[in-house]
Amino acid sequence: MLVGVPGSGKTTVGTLLAQRLDVEFRDTDHDVEVVEGKPVPDIFVDSGEAHFRALERAAVAVALEEHDGVLALGGGAVIDSGTRALLVEQPTVWLQVGAAAGAKRVGLDVPRPVLLGSVRGRLAALVAERAPLYAEVARATVDTDGLTPEAVAGAVLSALGLEAHDE
Repeated sequence: MLVGVPGSGKTTVGTLLAQRLDVEFRDTDHDVEVVEGKPVPDIFVDSGEAHFRALERAAVAVALEEHDGVLALGGGAVIDSGTRALLVEQPTVWLQVGAAAGAKRVGLDVPRPVLLGSVRGRLAALVAERAPLYAEVARATVDTDGLTPEAVAGAVLSALGLEAHDE
């Protein structure tokens, strides 16, 4: 399980981890989009954040039941106490990223509803408000600032005591 704010590298690193471990990669934001038939930003606009969080909670529960590969959760999944309860026993890694590095990764033209306005300012606020929640569910923490996705993937494997296949 990978958690972290937008721009922390969950999808990029998760894909690399899945390749190295020879397992499937899954992203709960994608699962929600499939269920609703529209992108996450449209769900936020059309139905509101509370509706999205309920869909997200259900997607995490389903993924934990049926998926045994690498799973990336949406950045705000940890807001829900029920979701956090599901994650506590999982091999969850918090990918930490500073606001400056995260803003560079996210860019300004990517539609992320929680980052409307000042991307760097919103990321800093999200990091501050969600850090205790990520820490609550994480078995390990990897600081991604200044690292390549490959280096982050290696750090995640080391933090969890895992070995990659055909590295």
